[in-house]
Amino acid sequence: MKQGRLYGVGVGPGDPELMTLKAVRIIRECQVIAIPHREKEKCTAYQIARQAVPEIEEKPCLFLPMPMTKDREILEKSHREAADKLAERLKAGEQVAFLTLGDATIYSTYLYVHERIRKMGFEAEIVNGVPSFCAAAARLGEPLVNGAEELHVIPASYQIEEALALPGVKVLMKAGRQMGSVKELLVKRGLEARMVENCGMAGERVFGSLEEIPEQAGYYSLILAADRAEEGKR
Repeated sequence: MKQGRLYGVGVGPGDPELMTLKAVRIIRECQVIAIPHREKEKCTAYQIARQAVPEIEEKPCLFLPMPMTKDREILEKSHREAADKLAERLKAGEQVAFLTLGDATIYSTYLYVHERIRKMGFEAEIVNGVPSFCAAAARLGEPLVNGAEELHVIPASYQIEEALALPGVKVLMKAGRQMGSVKELLVKRGLEARMVENCGMAGERVFGSLEEIPEQAGYYSLILAADRAEEGKR
């Protein structure tokens, strides 16, 4: 029996109309849908895909919960278990679409199982999606970077103070849970910032300045920050 193939499918930032034609086709063609959650109803990536591909609800779903922790042992265990479950489906000749928010190459849980699956001898392919920071810049109606500007993508759940000193535009991913401390650092560095919360999703909010950004925000909050001097040149 021919082995199945695993697809890491980026479903984009939230608006189902931003899903690529290839993402829609792959989801339709795959026999199994894998999600990094215990429930379809609470999986954001699945709910986005469902709006673009309603027939996804007729397909069996493989639940691969990924814990929200920085404990390496716990993460390794969950990645190993997820890869083993995926391997069972692939051995049976099934094509599997693993859904992930945004683009599958940017801070995605999919990448951890992608490498494991390939080392186990299976084929795995990444299907790109629109990154959240590109969608956020579009929602703000402004360029992400101009001319010779540099772009830095930074996970806001880690230490960010040194990264904020980098030149150019700083993208702070998933800043919501640390919003108070993030705002303090932005003020300290004299940076200007804008934020989009839940970009393309229900409950989307746009904040055009650092002063407007609230002390508390949702998990899917993305900040675009730059030096005030550079802001004036944009």
